[in-house]
Amino acid sequence: MPGMARFSVTAPDGTRVRAWTNDAHGPPLLVCNGLGTNPWAWPALHDPACGFAAATWWHRGTGGSERPADPSRVTVRDHVDDAVALIDELETDRALVAAWSVGVTVAAELLMRHPDRVAGLLAVAGVPGDSFAAMLPPVPGRWRDPVAAALARGLHAAGPALSPVASVLGSWSVVPRLVRHSGFMLPRANPDFTERAVRDFLQVDVRWYARLALAARDHAPVELSEVRVPVTYLAGRWDLLTSPESVTAAARRTPDAHVDVLPGSHFLPLEHPAGVHDHLIALAGRAGVARVVA
Repeated sequence: MPGMARFSVTAPDGTRVRAWTNDAHGPPLLVCNGLGTNPWAWPALHDPACGFAAATWWHRGTGGSERPADPSRVTVRDHVDDAVALIDELETDRALVAAWSVGVTVAAELLMRHPDRVAGLLAVAGVPGDSFAAMLPPVPGRWRDPVAAALARGLHAAGPALSPVASVLGSWSVVPRLVRHSGFMLPRANPDFTERAVRDFLQVDVRWYARLALAARDHAPVELSEVRVPVTYLAGRWDLLTSPESVTAAARRTPDAHVDVLPGSHFLPLEHPAGVHDHLIALAGRAGVARVVA
């Protein structure tokens, strides 16, 4: 499996965040990842011939990124500041953006605050803001936000007890296989990359993760009616974390957006790496971005 080029970036508030690039040739691609996740969740971008120079970062307090001196500086706007610092570090004026899960909210806010820095947006299994209201499709709509918030608060309270357990589970090779067959994720997920993604995720401090999640919950829906760059939404038909109906509704509110519902769960980049990448290539074409072909 290929390695990752890692480096650090300093955000405007002085927080040092850990970043990654695939060192591939092609137009710049910024990945706004799922909350607390890592680059292993995007198998297609680890191929040197993927055609995109991809980069992403670990959220504050995860994966080697520092916790901010002010612990309240973990809002969506702070994540956007980290994204802009990464774009600047790469000396890139404008990039395609691929976002997943809560990263869709970060990407949408980036697009609103810095429209000149975004060439196009691929929004995977996420909605632009008010993310808790789109969670837990089995729960009736008006109860989704309070139920998701209660779960996050429970994780925050139980974090000191759960974190050591999660860390140990991350060392067990059987755990990623169980996750792939849980229904939460589907068996078709790439086994090698799933193993790395799950192991790294289980090292995230549970209490801190809950803090990040609750801060993301506070971000209001992002108004995209004035967007003038191409946007593609992808939803998972059996997604238990983000309602596919919420994703398609967001697409209807976005001018000239494309939307596709794939036969998968919340973890579409792992389950459908080629399909997600095909949509990214099509988005690059719509954005007028020349892709490098090996």
